[in-house]
Amino acid sequence: MSPRTRPLHVSLIAIPDAVISTLTGIYDVLGSFRMLGRTDPSLPENPPFAVDIVATERGSVSLVSGVPIEARRAIADIETTDIIIVPSILLGPNGWECGRYPALVDWARKMHAKGALLCSACSGVFLLAETGLFDGQETTVHWGYANAFARAYPQIPLSPERVLVVAGKREELITSGASMTWHDLVLYLIARHVGATAAQTIARSFALQWHHDGLAPYIVFEGRRDHGDASITDAQAWLAQHFAVASPVEEMVRRSGLAERTFKRRFTEATGFSPIDYVQRLRIEDAKRRLERTDASADEISWKVGYEDAAFFRRLFKRVTGMTPGAYRRRFQVPTFASSGERRR
Repeated sequence: MSPRTRPLHVSLIAIPDAVISTLTGIYDVLGSFRMLGRTDPSLPENPPFAVDIVATERGSVSLVSGVPIEARRAIADIETTDIIIVPSILLGPNGWECGRYPALVDWARKMHAKGALLCSACSGVFLLAETGLFDGQETTVHWGYANAFARAYPQIPLSPERVLVVAGKREELITSGASMTWHDLVLYLIARHVGATAAQTIARSFALQWHHDGLAPYIVFEGRRDHGDASITDAQAWLAQHFAVASPVEEMVRRSGLAERTFKRRFTEATGFSPIDYVQRLRIEDAKRRLERTDASADEISWKVGYEDAAFFRRLFKRVTGMTPGAYRRRFQVPTFASSGERRR
């Protein structure tokens, strides 16, 4: 990759809702070339990124944790920028409040028109979505915020199981999923603008990892309960405690007093899952906890969560999580050196 005549200007947005670890992590990694490039020949001699922490006004910004951070430039003083990154934000109990940062939204829209990439780490997409530029464009966000995002921006397709989504005609709309996927975001930006070798070098230096398996293994299934259908809510409450019994769907239909077709239709409309899919998600979620916290075999876990056919259980587990039970256990079980006491069985 040919050397650039100037570094790419990165505007890292500081707002009171921002999470400090994401903001400072992105700042440190993209700014590390100045130090690492002096000693590593695989990195360019001249830093490829010039990172500024920016805000609506120059000066100290108290982030959501209460820790202040210094914004060295105000957005009004920046006429052009190459990359805008909004770090993770913490939503309040009422969700995202649209219209709080109109100047930032207008500025991001103008910078995009001049060629800037718009990037979000995790929930930072709530702010960028106000630009309207993501309408109709696939995006991702932390799965815990997926329902809130869908309510706030129903016009934006959402894939919370994806680690990184690059969209737009110029591939200029870039979103990353759950919190630590900012690693994937910065490594992608480095690979795109500096090269794969540089991205590998930076990943090794900081022990960053690409989330090759996607985010499906991390997602905790929680069935929707805000649908207002009392009969289905009762069925969900019963199922949460009895998903491992034989024929749970038939038992839910019997308990509801509804016709089978009516129950299944209302269940699917209320939860977004057919009754059998919902049962399978609950069973796989319980299996995940058992794999994380016990040394029970996959065959034993299969039986405990409601499957007599262990081969079917393994296929279903991989389809839902993207990983085999054994691979999942290796990824998520607390290592011996970090565990205290006997694991719960």
